[in-house]
Amino acid sequence: MEPVTPMDLSTASPRAGLLRRRAVVAAGLALPVFLLAESASPLGPVFNYAKVAIGLGLVIFFHELGHFAVAKWCGVMVERFSIGFGPVLLAKKLGETEYALSAVPFGGYVKMLGQDDADPSQLTSEEIAQDPRSYTAKSVPQRMAIISAGVIMNILTAVLFYAGAYGLGVRVAAPSVGYVKAGGPAWRAGMRPGDVITEMNGRSVDEFADILRGVALTAGNVNIVGRHDDGTTFDVVVTPEREGTRRKVGLGFGRGLVVGKVGETKADAAYPGTPAAAAEPGFNADDRIVSLDGEAVDNFAALQRLLDERRDRPVTYGVRRDNTGGRPVEITVEPRPVISTGLRVDVGPIRSIVKGSPADRAGFAVKDRILKFDGREIGSDLDPVDLPYEFDRRAGEPVEVEVLRPVTGGEPETLMLTVTPEDRIGGSELPRTPGEPLAIPAIGAALPLIPTVLHVVEEGPAAEAGIRPNDHIVAATFTPPEGEPVTVSLEADADAPEKPASDWAFVVSTVQQKPLDKLTLTVVRESERLDFEVASAVPADPWYLPTRGVGLLPETLDRKAADPGEAISLGVAKTQDSVTEMYLTLRGLVTNTISIFEVSGPVKIFQIAYSQAESGLSDLLVFLGFLSVNLAVLNFLPIPVLDGGHMVFLIWEGVTGKKPNEQVQATATYVGFAFILTLMVTVLYLDIFTSGPGG
Repeated sequence: MEPVTPMDLSTASPRAGLLRRRAVVAAGLALPVFLLAESASPLGPVFNYAKVAIGLGLVIFFHELGHFAVAKWCGVMVERFSIGFGPVLLAKKLGETEYALSAVPFGGYVKMLGQDDADPSQLTSEEIAQDPRSYTAKSVPQRMAIISAGVIMNILTAVLFYAGAYGLGVRVAAPSVGYVKAGGPAWRAGMRPGDVITEMNGRSVDEFADILRGVALTAGNVNIVGRHDDGTTFDVVVTPEREGTRRKVGLGFGRGLVVGKVGETKADAAYPGTPAAAAEPGFNADDRIVSLDGEAVDNFAALQRLLDERRDRPVTYGVRRDNTGGRPVEITVEPRPVISTGLRVDVGPIRSIVKGSPADRAGFAVKDRILKFDGREIGSDLDPVDLPYEFDRRAGEPVEVEVLRPVTGGEPETLMLTVTPEDRIGGSELPRTPGEPLAIPAIGAALPLIPTVLHVVEEGPAAEAGIRPNDHIVAATFTPPEGEPVTVSLEADADAPEKPASDWAFVVSTVQQKPLDKLTLTVVRESERLDFEVASAVPADPWYLPTRGVGLLPETLDRKAADPGEAISLGVAKTQDSVTEMYLTLRGLVTNTISIFEVSGPVKIFQIAYSQAESGLSDLLVFLGFLSVNLAVLNFLPIPVLDGGHMVFLIWEGVTGKKPNEQVQATATYVGFAFILTLMVTVLYLDIFTSGPGG
């Protein structure tokens, strides 16, 4: 979950006696629409927009209601309570207060006698203070209560939003690991796919989003506690790295056993060109895998272990399908060989080693370059892409590996190291991101593949295309049967020298994911750039991927309160966590551990809210609870024109016994306006002209 920072901007009317807080989203007018059930009718999008507008409007409405209620309780004259601002469309006066609907539906305001951000002199005006119904005539504690009431109301509504969500039931991604980036901090610490994380920095982890937030919002190392898929526990300290817009450790969420759509229909439940797509009968979305070759499986880690063991032979999935009356459907799927282009490239020096791994114990070091595996020369005799398979094939046996080690101030030395690999294949851990090296899980080392061709297999696809040894590959373009081509550059980015270039391992991984795409390799040969269209083929020495191409949804958990008391308890705990996360987010923005590109403004907030509304009412309630906390925390920052800025002035008055100097208040107010305006322009620019949170 990305940190989302809405902006609650306070601006003022030129009229005296106006306290106005404008929000960034539309305010709602009626509660019943918000409570509508999901609809499959053509009006579904209309209902979603209505729920979003009303939900976001309620967040702002309750904030202003807090100011209004406490002001009335303290005897302050409230002239107007408006939904929206600008020209008044409808108005009705009840008692001394006019209740209005205004033209611009981006929040609302409370108009009080004696308080106007556009005219700070009113706060020091003795004439206005003489009116017992004015804001400035009230005691410091009363004014503090009025100012803080909006924030307190947002905290209370956050608890209620969260409690409502847990009452309905919230589905969240489980805290299981499905992907560990090779060479990343978590990978170096020994974490691997199938791990379940239970604790981070002493705090319980209940869902995968806790992991992302826990990493992004910390300032130092992260202590991660959990268990591996074999039942053993781990307790590691990981140093996150700044990647993109925030700190990361290189973890991705785990998969479950429910089949999902990869295309437009429920029958599109396997990736095109894979064995699963060719199986008869085929997979359907919402199928649940319950067995493999007759052995029951209750989680993805168990399924993956069986697929690893049987990666070179057909397997039979047992799936439960709704229309079969509970009787499992059996689907036999052929093996999935690694697709090869028939060329071998150079291998780069080892980039990372897992702490305590076989490579670490055997004396391998970062920057070692593997020359030979068991007497076979890398490149000419052995394709470096096959190294994960070759090491795993020799699991439990000593293997001699010749390496070239650089020596500071001298010639590199050749060493012979003996390592005993573990039984861990790397087929499911091929690189997923550009710049990611090739992992060799059996020994715990990761290395890049340099895209310089050392050997071309005779009569193979690359040879038939015309590629020769010593050609240097600089780009790979994938053109799907229908759609736009995608190019993977293998050259360093001159505009981002800190970003590692993609290497051949990522291209090989992409070939496996896009078997039906046309592959075009761009090479440099004697300073000339040439394009070659390369057909794909199964390698002569087969290395099989354990996965068969079934589209599986993320593993999820249902968090639902058993009764209203538990729902409130969960709502309080979630609100406390959200407040802490919000302050940590602000700290990260100040210290630059989180990029400004992680901040969202009104446009993105509305988009996120609509997405949550489509997912379901409970998801929208969770988002509104988070938004309420955001609004509360941001409003209480010590910035003039925000509630926190007013509170600073009141604290000064309470301590010194006199109001701040009028010039000081005026200067601070205008500086606050300038800051808020700059911030608003910035987030609007990010919303409109950037892709939003990422990294």
